[in-house]
Amino acid sequence: MAIWGKGLRAKAMWALFVACLLVFIPAVGIGWQIMSGVQDHFGSAFARNFTQLNRQNILVPLSRDLALAQRFADSILMKQWLSNEGDEQDKALLFRESEGYIKDFSSHSFFITSAQSGAYYYREANTAFDGQPEYVLVASNPDDSWFYNVLAKGDQVNINVNLDTRLETTRVWLNILVEDQGKVLGLAGTGIDLTEFINEFIATDEVGVTPMIIDEQGAFQAHPDKDSIAIGSATGAEVQRRTLLAQLPQAQQPQLRTLMAQAKSNPGQVGIDSFTLAEKRQLVAMSFIPELGWYVVTAIDLDAAQVLESGWLMTSLLALVIIFVLLLLALAYAVERLILSPLRRLQSSASAIADGDYKTSLPPSQGDEIGDLSTAFGVMANKVQTHTRELEHKVRSRTSELEEANNKMRKAHQQINDSIDYASLIQKAILPDQQLRQTLGEQHFVLWHPRDVVGGDFYVFHPAEQGRYLVGVVDCAGHGVAGALMTMLARAALDHAIHDSGITSPAGILQQTDLILRGMMQDCELPRGLATNMDVGLVSVMPDLQQLVFAGAKMSLYHSDGDQVMEVKGHRRPLLDRRQVQFSDTRLALQPEHIYYLATDGYLDQAGGEKGFGLGNSRFCDLLKQQTGLPLSEQAQALKQALEDYRGDYPQRDDITLLAFKVDSYK
Repeated sequence: MAIWGKGLRAKAMWALFVACLLVFIPAVGIGWQIMSGVQDHFGSAFARNFTQLNRQNILVPLSRDLALAQRFADSILMKQWLSNEGDEQDKALLFRESEGYIKDFSSHSFFITSAQSGAYYYREANTAFDGQPEYVLVASNPDDSWFYNVLAKGDQVNINVNLDTRLETTRVWLNILVEDQGKVLGLAGTGIDLTEFINEFIATDEVGVTPMIIDEQGAFQAHPDKDSIAIGSATGAEVQRRTLLAQLPQAQQPQLRTLMAQAKSNPGQVGIDSFTLAEKRQLVAMSFIPELGWYVVTAIDLDAAQVLESGWLMTSLLALVIIFVLLLLALAYAVERLILSPLRRLQSSASAIADGDYKTSLPPSQGDEIGDLSTAFGVMANKVQTHTRELEHKVRSRTSELEEANNKMRKAHQQINDSIDYASLIQKAILPDQQLRQTLGEQHFVLWHPRDVVGGDFYVFHPAEQGRYLVGVVDCAGHGVAGALMTMLARAALDHAIHDSGITSPAGILQQTDLILRGMMQDCELPRGLATNMDVGLVSVMPDLQQLVFAGAKMSLYHSDGDQVMEVKGHRRPLLDRRQVQFSDTRLALQPEHIYYLATDGYLDQAGGEKGFGLGNSRFCDLLKQQTGLPLSEQAQALKQALEDYRGDYPQRDDITLLAFKVDSYK
């Protein structure tokens, strides 16, 4: 038992033992708390990023199919045939038109259901089609209850996961209500195969990570376990226990409802809370998609998920080893200071080791405590050198892992950019450039420059009989993706209003469009302060009457005869204003030598000049006077360059649209 005697070794061992007790016991507790906090932090960050990425991956393709389905259901041929289902000519025209849609739908299929006859038509690409319905829906058949439930609810858009027993397929169905002048004619839309949907958006090989989609009642719309999906829940079917609420303890159900309410009030953001799922504590991240009425949810079991890399833990353990070595060096230094001249050489050697010189010579062993201590220092030096090499290797490995993670993040960012570019192509597809060229030719130009890749400005053109046509410009509040989505709503509402009212009264079109948009928005719980209003200018050109009719919602019509520029003001309030307004038509004699201009406030309010003021009406009119003698194609380039020169180094603050046209002669 010499180790516990009165020699130098015994004293050193006692000192080391006490030091370990004083340092490592509280260090273990503190380290455990730090590790738990770090795990929760990285788990929350992973859940937030994973949920946000899943949300974007779901929203973009579903929104595309939803927009196509809405256009398909709003087709004039669709309404005309469903109003008179026995007309074979209208039926043939509709199904001929549908060939274009069947190629664009992601599932390459569509369906049409008649509210009058209950006939269910289903068509897939590259399959023979005899024009006969697949089957006839019957109200008393439980398998057909989804259809009558959707009609009873009266929602314009219904997204439902349902099993079609006759087609033998389970899909995410996009059901769009077909109406004509308030009369319900049926449903039309498409379906996304549930297996492909789950594999593409929900399936993940991440251990301990469970992505899912729930509706506003908490019913599962998508889940890695297909048996958990609440088939038909969106049409009123019983979901039993296939809800996220049913999987939680009763005491935590109000907590989940609160999280759902927070996510719904902040679309695009991710809310996170802790719950007990499958008898385990799990982080639940949630984000709401208002366009679909769905919640994207990610549940993460922090004990099973690989939130922290093992290399990080090894680095922490290595840090503890280094701390221990430093304590040992400090002890050696203290012993050296307590022993006089016999230990001076050991002091010098220990100092050299502490400075990183592991090749320094140590006092030779003389069979006593000093010799034993010298040998221990030699062993220690070799271990420190070994641990240093291991640490350098781990640092290099960790650097490589970080580079790989950065590459993955770059790829994810590129996917998001590609999705936005694709959205830009879709938005450009609704612009009537070809119709403008065919009707007006060189007697028009359009400057359309969104601030971002997609924007909230668009322009319309509708030809009519006797050479008449309607031309207009629309500026939706917002820009970027939000503004682009608003243009889809505005375009659908305008088309509906024009179909109902004709083109002779732009004021009537604005009035009808305002009512349609308010009907679209009345059931939406939009965040306070979110702008949804729209500036619109519409011009009905009637060459046979030598007349032009203008109506504007916070937008003016400018026209120039070459010497002067006149402004015809629209109403001072936009569409979807807090108060409904009465729009009025302004009739002008159609002058063949006049050039007519419609511009959004993105052009008029662009900051520039020496003091950064907006361009304004006066400067705009001066620009039109300066360019009025040029052909319209040269005017377009000149007005674009003039705005660029005025803007200078100031950024483009809004979407810019300027449309000009001229009528040379009357037909």
